[in-house]
Amino acid sequence: MVCLHFLMKEKIPPSFAAAGKKRGVVLYMQIVLVNPPNCGRSLPEEEFGITSLKMIFRGEPLALEVIAGNLTGHGVRIIDLKAEPDGLHDLLNEGSTPDLIGFTAVTCEANTVIRMAEKIKKAYAKPPLIVVGGHHASTDPGYFHRPVIDYVVVGLGKLSFRLLVDALADGEEPEDIPGVLRVRPGGPLSPTKRLYDVIDLVDDQPPRYDLVQRHRDRYVMSGVGGKVGFVVTAFGCTHCCSFCSIPSLTGGRYLSQSVEAILRDIQLLKDIPLIRFVDANTFGDVAVAKVLAEKILGLGLKKKIVADVRADTVVANPDLLRRWHEAGLVAVVIGFEEIDDRRLARMNKRSSLEKNVAALHILAEIGIRVVGDFIIAPDYDYADFEGLARFIDASPIALPIPSILTPIPGTPLYRQLVGQLEITDLDYYTFSNAVLPTRLTKKEFYTLYSDLMKHLHQHINQS
Repeated sequence: MVCLHFLMKEKIPPSFAAAGKKRGVVLYMQIVLVNPPNCGRSLPEEEFGITSLKMIFRGEPLALEVIAGNLTGHGVRIIDLKAEPDGLHDLLNEGSTPDLIGFTAVTCEANTVIRMAEKIKKAYAKPPLIVVGGHHASTDPGYFHRPVIDYVVVGLGKLSFRLLVDALADGEEPEDIPGVLRVRPGGPLSPTKRLYDVIDLVDDQPPRYDLVQRHRDRYVMSGVGGKVGFVVTAFGCTHCCSFCSIPSLTGGRYLSQSVEAILRDIQLLKDIPLIRFVDANTFGDVAVAKVLAEKILGLGLKKKIVADVRADTVVANPDLLRRWHEAGLVAVVIGFEEIDDRRLARMNKRSSLEKNVAALHILAEIGIRVVGDFIIAPDYDYADFEGLARFIDASPIALPIPSILTPIPGTPLYRQLVGQLEITDLDYYTFSNAVLPTRLTKKEFYTLYSDLMKHLHQHINQS
């Protein structure tokens, strides 16, 4: 059984200088958690002047809010550089030094995080510790084995990061926390394996939504419901698609938050009208999904809800989706990925075109809008682009989102195709760049992709 130092205090010291005082067993630490800026690069724009394909990531940094929720007893703040681009500059010019700065990062943000870490280490006479977590750290921890990085947290970090912080505050330099890599010359490139379980969710500690309250008006989901709040209901996924990095966050397990924790988090978001469940598969545990829907209805929460669901789950459980619609579900995100069963099989999607079409009809009948994700393979030709456009035009998909197949390090797809990669600079791993060889010339490929996006934009306006 893991024992944590959950230290309570009445008042947070006014400056970072107070961080050296003993507070019970461990030292009080000042921690800054940073969400990187939008920083991916666009080959279509750089090489062909096509400006319509640059990927922009939006939404509140829920992963950091969740981590912060389990740092009771330490001083913590969040700087969201997507919402406040000058936030790092302002931090470096405050005149006080945090004890630890933690970054989250998806793959296309990894290089930017390393550059920011270099800048931080140079800015302070006594630099803070730098810790990196998030998707890319979880799939490829060795990438952050750099002199400016001190620790890498892999996978679910709500518990392991807390253990790291308490150990550091107590004057230790831990090397034996499963899921946490201490970066040192000649050291290992990956941490001791962590066997993730419900204890890692620490779901009795709510996210610190208050730490980004000043940016709340910026967190919107256009076309669905305006101002949005993020809630997590589960971690991991019930499936293991070859292109997806989600399973690596939990060691392949699907772990549900308690219904009580989910309801608490929805209510913490108060008057925000739209709740986005940011799970890879919200309905992965049908029994939990049934209970949660009934609880939401019983409490009369009156929220609009957007969630991710698999097409085969819709087909197998249409009555569940009907009940969820009554509970507020207005839209679902479905990863259709492809309109060809052979390609779906190669992705280990474990679904089919027939199920995708059936799910669309069921959701249309219920009145739930569909956001449909599709993957453009690098071997697409003119006929493939045209076929996808025709399929979407004939389907009740309110918001189609096609992205380019991108092998993310650490995924089965990456291990399969790493020898074929034409581009290894992670700045381009935004899902809008072809990092693998294409059947068409690059200009033809990007032109057709851009034309498809413009066509689908008209489709969105008509829906």
